[in-house]
Amino acid sequence: MNRENTFKSSLKDSLQGYINEKQAVGYSFAKGISMLRQFDNYLCSLPQNTTELTKEIVLEWTKRKSFEATSTQLGRISLMRGLAEYMSRMGKKAYIYPKSLVTVNRYSYTPYIFSKKEIASIFYACDNFPASKESPNRQIILSLVIRMIYGCGLRISEAVNLTVSDVNLNEGTIFIKDTKFGKERLIPMADTLKKRCREYSILVLTGKSDTSYFFPSPFGGHYKSNTIYGLFRKVLWAAGISHTGKGPRLHDMRHTYAVHCLKKWALANRDMTNCMPYLSAYLGHEDLRGSQRYLRLTADLYPDITSKVEKNCSWLIPEVNWHETY
Repeated sequence: MNRENTFKSSLKDSLQGYINEKQAVGYSFAKGISMLRQFDNYLCSLPQNTTELTKEIVLEWTKRKSFEATSTQLGRISLMRGLAEYMSRMGKKAYIYPKSLVTVNRYSYTPYIFSKKEIASIFYACDNFPASKESPNRQIILSLVIRMIYGCGLRISEAVNLTVSDVNLNEGTIFIKDTKFGKERLIPMADTLKKRCREYSILVLTGKSDTSYFFPSPFGGHYKSNTIYGLFRKVLWAAGISHTGKGPRLHDMRHTYAVHCLKKWALANRDMTNCMPYLSAYLGHEDLRGSQRYLRLTADLYPDITSKVEKNCSWLIPEVNWHETY
């Protein structure tokens, strides 16, 4: 819903203009809008109005609160930097938060890598997930979404946003667009996954002319990422895999795909120097750094193949930790 002119602070025109610019280039910007409304309320609470985005205002609003995660603070900093850059382009005075002031440990999260046995248990739990009167195709959709994330290394947002035209059932490919780093890519599916997609299409999409989404919600639009994540937690319990709020997480299925792929290549004595760019492109990483970290994790998890990994690509293995957003 477009709620223009609901900002009340002295920077209301700049806030709305920034939103319009982001949406004009294809971003839904829902989270950004929510944060800008909080910022607008903060501005209204100040004793004096200002038409400038001053350094004092930016630093105070982006200050980390004692109860919040660093990533939450970084979200505010990124938003303020984007707003300031927009205002500067419009000829208005704005303090741009220097990137050099922020040190981000992007790899503090250690992903959970599922074993082959656990993956099989997850698939079994998905296939036997209870039906729902409100969403009669829920278990069918859940089963295929989870297999796509693991079988193609997708992000959950990439999976649920797929349209019918993005999934080529004849060629067995998936077209990924509007991604995290803006990298469109064409992903080939395994024959078994292609077969499942064809069967799914007959069961769920036949006669559905009212939707363009491959995973349609019975309430309109497509299944949401949070909905699938909530269902995945129930799947983990059904599969006998204990978890807490810190993991395993749905995104770990993507991490698992990458590590299992590297393990397979290492055991086959593949040249990792040549393979890594393919994995990076397949996963839609911004550069090779995201994919290189899987090498260290692969070597750490499977000591029996460490020598093979280090022999082929020791210079590629970084000494780093992890972060869940890859």
